[in-house]
Amino acid sequence: MTTQEIRNISRQIENKLISIRRKLHMHPELAFEEAETSRFICNYLKELGIEVTDNIAKTGVVGLIRSGYPGKTIALRADMDALPILEENNCAYASTIPGKMHACGHDVHVTCLLGAAEVLMRLKDKIKGNIKLIFQPAEEGAGGALPMIEEGILSNPSVDACIAAHVWPEVPVGKIEVKQGPIMASPDDFELIIKGKGGHGAEPHATVDPISIGCQVVNALQTIVSRRMDPLMPAVISICSFQSGSCTNVIPDIAVLKGTARTFDPAMRKKMADMIEEIAGGIIKAMGGDYELNYRYLYPPTINDSTITNMLAASAVKIVGAENVLWSEKPSMSGEDFAYFAERVPSSLFRLGCSNPAKGISASLHSPTFDVDEKCIAIGTSVLAQFALDFLNQ
Repeated sequence: MTTQEIRNISRQIENKLISIRRKLHMHPELAFEEAETSRFICNYLKELGIEVTDNIAKTGVVGLIRSGYPGKTIALRADMDALPILEENNCAYASTIPGKMHACGHDVHVTCLLGAAEVLMRLKDKIKGNIKLIFQPAEEGAGGALPMIEEGILSNPSVDACIAAHVWPEVPVGKIEVKQGPIMASPDDFELIIKGKGGHGAEPHATVDPISIGCQVVNALQTIVSRRMDPLMPAVISICSFQSGSCTNVIPDIAVLKGTARTFDPAMRKKMADMIEEIAGGIIKAMGGDYELNYRYLYPPTINDSTITNMLAASAVKIVGAENVLWSEKPSMSGEDFAYFAERVPSSLFRLGCSNPAKGISASLHSPTFDVDEKCIAIGTSVLAQFALDFLNQ
């Protein structure tokens, strides 16, 4: 009966949730700037009678549902921030802030968690233990998960497990995808400053050309994955920016390369950084230059707990049916700071289907034309609520 109640409540509030998603989509805020989003979340939770703590890691919010009965504590997490992208969608709810857009679906994540909060409050008499509703800032690059954790959100009461949804355009609306083990990579990045000796383009022999050196470095770095790493160990090294010079007849002093290095293996993560410096540094020195390497370890890889993932899949089957719960063997080279939750408590991130090509909704994440089929909102709401009840009442 509880599953049917979850479905019924989700349907009852579906139109309201769609309106909330559109409001959030129209007013995107970047990392650690989510003041209005945070304020909206706080007011919504308080109206539901939920205990609220705000201003965590600047703009983060945690809602706490206490059932009044002893038991475990489950955490449900949603990220809140938008991206610095100019939206190109021509729809009534397009971003009203030039150069800012919810192009990664965080507006949907927030809405689903608010919906789950309302469902769970209506079913509070069926719950044992506690539910923490974590609304996290700054997933996109800056990293809001770790500061929230360091401020104690996984304690008082202590969290036993955590799950999160991420909209996924490769999965059709109406379906969800789950995966055991690694699901997202460590999205580290680096900046390599090659220092040469500039001069006249007509006299290259009198210079140390950082552009020529940089070309050699770019080509050599591609051999790390192809020749220095186990081919059964997924990894990526991509140079995404090469900047140098300003005119046609002057060899510059400096070239700057920027790129990303990604893997699912913590030991390989450190090894990749060492190999980048070894190869790049060797080439630069051999060609008479010098360098500065700024390597940033961002999020660790996101590793789903097998037990929690199995439980999540079972809960999702109740909502969408076994035929609509897809098991994936393919991780993504994208990164997610949900990884920090997964490092500390048994956790699972699942992919919420959101595409509908028949409606022209199929653009990739981080695209200026990204959008979702809003039917995914009630599904995400229901799966989050169902898992919370199943986990606490098992």
